[in-house]
Amino acid sequence: MQPGAKRIYQPVTPIQSGLNNFLVCGLGSLGQYCAKILKEFDVNVRAIDKIAPGNWEIPELPDLLDTLVIGDCRQTQVLERAKVKLCQVILLVTDDEQVNIQAAFAARLLNPQIRLVIRSGKQNLNQLLSQNLGNFVAFEPSQLAANAFALAALGNETLACFSLDNELIQVIQRQIQPGELWYYQRHIFELNTHLRRVLNYYPANTDPQITSEFYQWHPQQQLQGGDTLVYIERGKDLAIQKPAVTANSQRRHLSWKKIIRHLSWHSCKQKLIQFWQRIDLHPSLRIVIVCGVTISCLGITGILIYLLSYPGVNLIDAFHTTASLLLGGYGDVFGGVKLNEPIPLWLHLFSLGLALVGTALIGVMYALFTENLLSARFQFLTRRPSIPKQNHVVVIGLGRLGQGIASFLQEFKQPLVGIDNRQLDQHILPQMPLIIGESINALSKVNLNHARSIIVATNNQMINLEIGLIAHNASPQAGLVIRMLDRNFSETLGQLLPFAKVLCTEVLAAEAFVAAAFGENILHLFHAHNQTVLVTEYNIAADDTLNKLLLADVAYGYGVVPILYQKSSQQISKWMPSDDIKLKVGDRLVVLANIEGLKRIEQGKLAFRPWLLKVEKANAIHSSFEGARTIARISGCPLAMASKVMEELPAILPKPLYNHQAQRLVRELAQVRVTAHLLPYG
Repeated sequence: MQPGAKRIYQPVTPIQSGLNNFLVCGLGSLGQYCAKILKEFDVNVRAIDKIAPGNWEIPELPDLLDTLVIGDCRQTQVLERAKVKLCQVILLVTDDEQVNIQAAFAARLLNPQIRLVIRSGKQNLNQLLSQNLGNFVAFEPSQLAANAFALAALGNETLACFSLDNELIQVIQRQIQPGELWYYQRHIFELNTHLRRVLNYYPANTDPQITSEFYQWHPQQQLQGGDTLVYIERGKDLAIQKPAVTANSQRRHLSWKKIIRHLSWHSCKQKLIQFWQRIDLHPSLRIVIVCGVTISCLGITGILIYLLSYPGVNLIDAFHTTASLLLGGYGDVFGGVKLNEPIPLWLHLFSLGLALVGTALIGVMYALFTENLLSARFQFLTRRPSIPKQNHVVVIGLGRLGQGIASFLQEFKQPLVGIDNRQLDQHILPQMPLIIGESINALSKVNLNHARSIIVATNNQMINLEIGLIAHNASPQAGLVIRMLDRNFSETLGQLLPFAKVLCTEVLAAEAFVAAAFGENILHLFHAHNQTVLVTEYNIAADDTLNKLLLADVAYGYGVVPILYQKSSQQISKWMPSDDIKLKVGDRLVVLANIEGLKRIEQGKLAFRPWLLKVEKANAIHSSFEGARTIARISGCPLAMASKVMEELPAILPKPLYNHQAQRLVRELAQVRVTAHLLPYG
């Protein structure tokens, strides 16, 4: 989600855990991926499709579905055959928005309590339906995936950027370099602050793709040169635009010798050839130039001839006479006027030819100018900016996905140019340079050799592949992002085309649809290290699996990263909240999670706690009291249990702990002069 933008949908009340009948309508790419992910939650998945899918992108899916009904999901009898009255959630993900909305009304009529998750990009209508139907959420896959494509094209350290409670949030991947601040004697846990939280750590020469789960690192690890960190940070400007040197600034710094060298015959000749090749793509412009040069040559020739033939004629009179002839004024010069001196026949013929040729050429120019004026459709009132010279992103295909990508890039002042085969409305992205025409032909008009990245995002994956390969051949140094609609094909291309980032919109969006089906509020998603990360909001309910848990249990037990906490009775939110906070009914929590983390939360399956704390001794008078408070606060055990441990030293805390939680407890006990260490549990 872009900074300042509205949330995808309003928060809703989560459905109760344990309800496990889901209905998926539409088994295209998105529907198949949604069904597959749902089965990973161990729920019953029923499906409706108008015709039996001829191509199963997921070959094992027919065996995974509990029920498959062939028919129109808008018809009540078809919904009844699929047992819609037994379902808690229906996902309407056909390719037709109208079908999805009509089927939503039919399903709600048969089952007033069913949760509606539909595929629709009609934002105004979606908001009205949410207000009137309730328990309703709508997504458009391309809009969900737009930011992921844009960030993939930028090719820098920023993996994600989004707005949360009017704050700019970034996910950054950074390699530690010798000599920088973090290189000197820094442990990973020291980097965690109220503005930053470490997500992952990869030692030098380790592929970040290998480990994608959060917290797969030791908090006491000391940073070394070449190590890579992935962390989330709040409140800094997004530096995605490299400083570009403009043509004017270049000229200001040129020395006189360089200026003279630029004006040499060889340099001018090369520039003329390049200019002629460039205008070869505009035949009308070439005709205008030819006509203009011809008229200029004829004008100069006419002036010289009249000056030489009549020594008494001055330059201005010779110019006026020649101009009149070129503009078709032969009769004005010779008709009905008796000249004092006889005019030779050859001069009469030359003047007549000058008038005829001038009239013809100027007529051609008038016609071309008129044609261009008519074809412009009066767009001079909303003239778009000129095409950037360098360090820009080329976005090919300006459908919903392309427009979303362009909006994100413009939000952060990244130069870009769009290409589409149809004219956009003047109110759509008015500040974006735009080329209208066939994408392959238009590539030569966008300064491709100096582009930063190319994003190919049309709705045809074969065209995307063709354009992507052509663009890479023309500009190998530019980054390349290709949109695919088939997951298997995108994975194959990703392996065979290492220079390209191949993303599948349906795969990116499917996990958001499934998370929404379980009642979660998906604020944003991004793609990093071959996984989709969902920014998910929870409003804690009494029967929620998060209720009464410490944030340490939520983070390390479910494998998610809490980034914002808001107490039910307070307006102020806490960023990167402490692990010691205990959730209560009405609290609000925003986490980063992959689909596995969301599945664990939904099922209430906390990870195994592998460590026990053994307290050896208290080294100061007040250490026993402070140690008991510290143990109770960090571990979540009752204060009486912690006090008993401190009274019977050496003793073992009977409550097992997670690794990061346990390491922190040992460090904080040391600060109050209590000696403790960890023992493996089980």
